[in-house]
Amino acid sequence: MAQKAFASSADLGEKEQTLEVLDDGVYALTAEGDPNIGAIEGEDFVVCFEALATPVAAGDWLAKLREHTDKPVRYLVLSHYHAVRVLGASAFDAEVIVAHENTRALVAERGKEDWESEFGRMPRLAKAAESVPGLTWPTLTFSDRLTIDLGGDRGDLVLQYCGRGHTEGDIVAWLPRQKILYAGDLVEAEAALYTGDAFHREWSSSTLDNVRALGAESLIGGRGGVSKGRDAVEAAIEQTREFLRVMIREVGAVQEAGGTLKEAFERTHAALAPRYGRWPIFEHCLPFDVSRLWDELSGIERPVVWTAERDREVWDQLQS
Repeated sequence: MAQKAFASSADLGEKEQTLEVLDDGVYALTAEGDPNIGAIEGEDFVVCFEALATPVAAGDWLAKLREHTDKPVRYLVLSHYHAVRVLGASAFDAEVIVAHENTRALVAERGKEDWESEFGRMPRLAKAAESVPGLTWPTLTFSDRLTIDLGGDRGDLVLQYCGRGHTEGDIVAWLPRQKILYAGDLVEAEAALYTGDAFHREWSSSTLDNVRALGAESLIGGRGGVSKGRDAVEAAIEQTREFLRVMIREVGAVQEAGGTLKEAFERTHAALAPRYGRWPIFEHCLPFDVSRLWDELSGIERPVVWTAERDREVWDQLQS
């Protein structure tokens, strides 16, 4: 059987972007399974959520946002450290770049390697890669919760750490008055999960329980469309949880039987593909997902750093 093209290297077609106004001054940009991005207007400023992969890509988003508001960006909130979420930060000219304290530590520990890895895996997202001035460093971090007063009668924006999940530093942005949640990659709506830096068991249990407990009525996940209505929000959370649970079950069963990583990948692929296989980046993600989960179930607590070289080794071993 011919080997599949590496990761998303063959996915070069442009995706249709959709800007939605979810409430007064609350915006989401989705793009057929590409990374989502959002913004919330304060009384005299804007909070942006996520930064995309390059300043040029971020500039395209900001041009769309400027059709609705010309308020300056005071806060840029980064849900986690992955390159395609953060390296466009310089385009925002934000006064403050906010992230979890673990995210800042991860940028220091593995930011450069992740940059090279992700741009190799997803070259289409790295629009004008040469425009990236360097690693993105948060200027304000927190451990549990940070509340931003939006001013006037706009209420609060609550940034919250729900536990380890997609990475060990994911945060969500919650508008309690509007019941709108920007969940980052802790939840995907009809898009496959990337779990190569994840803590699967915690994510699938307490972390998603904490996300669910917020009671959102609209949810913007890391990828996929906006989930509107409580039933749709519940469905997005539970399909994310089920993806993780199937992985844990299948990889665990192969390990217990004394099998190999390749066998675990094939068994997990067979179990997930009927429901999730048609979703964006499924084939791209799964080798890296299974490799990380294999390590986790083997007692390797923190994810091994992904490099461009390691990416290729795992892909060649599993996705052929």
